[in-house]
Amino acid sequence: MRELLVVEDSEEDYFLTLATLKRQGVQAHCERVEDEAAMKAALARKQFDAVISDHNLPNFSSFGALACLRASAQASLPFIIVSGEIGEDLAVQAMREGADDYLLKGRLARLSNALEQAIERAALRAENAAQQARLAQSEAKLAALSAHLQHAVERERSDIGRELHDDVGGQLTALRFDLDWIERHSAGDVKARALRALATADEALHAARRILRSLRPPVLDQGVIAALQWQVRSFKERHGIDAVIAFNAEPRDLHPDVALTLLRVGQEALTNVAKHAKATEVALDFVDLGDQVSLEVADNGVGLGAQALAKPDSFGLSGLRERVRALGGEMDLISETGELATRGTTLIVTLPRQPATLAEPA
Repeated sequence: MRELLVVEDSEEDYFLTLATLKRQGVQAHCERVEDEAAMKAALARKQFDAVISDHNLPNFSSFGALACLRASAQASLPFIIVSGEIGEDLAVQAMREGADDYLLKGRLARLSNALEQAIERAALRAENAAQQARLAQSEAKLAALSAHLQHAVERERSDIGRELHDDVGGQLTALRFDLDWIERHSAGDVKARALRALATADEALHAARRILRSLRPPVLDQGVIAALQWQVRSFKERHGIDAVIAFNAEPRDLHPDVALTLLRVGQEALTNVAKHAKATEVALDFVDLGDQVSLEVADNGVGLGAQALAKPDSFGLSGLRERVRALGGEMDLISETGELATRGTTLIVTLPRQPATLAEPA
């Protein structure tokens, strides 16, 4: 049994509609309203399967009825216009505004088909909307999980760095003192062995410091600009690629997570330049925008093609995007490829100075 709301001021036309539906095999319970107030009351009181509306009514029209429906809790209901006065232009306009179909009152042979098809389309729209909502919910959960994992990784990095500095670094330093004492108080093979051990201890200390800088550069305590400058300098020395950094101000009161994210953005961008870009130049530009800060990394390399950007294993960029999003920021990646390209890849990240919310485990 279909529940239909019929917007019609003519009782004769209303009964004609009922008779046509019955003759065409549609079992329906219909309720007639004539104006906006009655229509709103009916929609609030009862659940319907569809709305059938005349076009021209006293102080009301099919456009008004359609607007009334879309403003109600049953906004997704199919809406069919049945009128003897609507012209083709108005009918097209009604379809553009969301009507599902229109029929002339003197030609109701396809009323039942139009009604059933409109109800089926409405059901499909509802299912698509539900699927989109479920997809959006899944994406939100995935983004929250990704952000949580990023925070967990940084916490783990910090813990490992602290242990590396306090325990391993301290023990290696103490070992070096002992080896130095042995070297100074020995001769011959023992002295030579102690010197080799000292060299090994020095290499281990340098390795520990290098790993510590990778986990969380101590220079970050001096500010994000100093950390980015150190990063650029190290990149230039290691890879021989011309790298420069410009900034308009030293940011103050920058949230630690924002500073660390900017550093990771620079790290990932420079790593990609070294691995893939075949660039000879790379430039970093930091801008303090007041409530926001921005970091741009641009190279003159070969660029990233669409396939490279869509690779399922491009976790570095995906992880950065989720980390930036978790802080309420935005990340844009612009890449030019081909013979006419004037520049390679530009990565732009904009972050709030003090994020309103930070992604934490649920």
